[in-house]
Amino acid sequence: MVPSEGIVPEPVAQVPADARDPRTQTSESAELVESRRRLGLKLRLARRAKGLTLRALAQQSRCSESLLSKVENGRALPSLPLVHRLVRVLETNISWLFEESEPEDSPVSRRGARPIVKLDNRLGDGAGVWFERIIPFRGGHLLQSNIHHIDVGGQSGAAISHEGEETGYVLRGAIELVLDGTVYRLDEGDSFCFPSDIPHSYRNVGEERASILWTCTPPTF
Repeated sequence: MVPSEGIVPEPVAQVPADARDPRTQTSESAELVESRRRLGLKLRLARRAKGLTLRALAQQSRCSESLLSKVENGRALPSLPLVHRLVRVLETNISWLFEESEPEDSPVSRRGARPIVKLDNRLGDGAGVWFERIIPFRGGHLLQSNIHHIDVGGQSGAAISHEGEETGYVLRGAIELVLDGTVYRLDEGDSFCFPSDIPHSYRNVGEERASILWTCTPPTF
């Protein structure tokens, strides 16, 4: 029997950072519903391109077939750990799943104009974590960089591992970085670097929102 993955009902929004804080939205706008629909369509396209049935993808990504069906039909969102498992099976990039428009061909991104990717706002697996893109998704980049914003009590979820190398700098707040079971506390101004094949996760252990400038290579997110 395939283990179940928790359903995350909040829509993924990729909107300018100075728009309404997505954590405070209580109803789904037409734009947010459409964003979730596009995510489902991209996931279905990637699955079919790999020649996988819904059941086969569910089994290989260790989630329930019913949840995957809801995601593809725009009625649910996967948790962050599940998203990582899906793109590894599909051999694609998380950014491709969430990118809604072609990024501007400019080396500069302005404050308040960077895209936001949000997965969840509830306590639990991958809860209270949202991402502000520093490097937009585009073929040819060797680096991937985002600001990870983690709400009080938020966490990245189950540990993940993949190829590459990662580095980060804590912009604000306090976090615990867990590398292969070893816990490191980092406060504002602290930094880290580790090979991506080490199982890793993090959580906010402070009393305010934490923000981390997080960069990895090759682009996997």
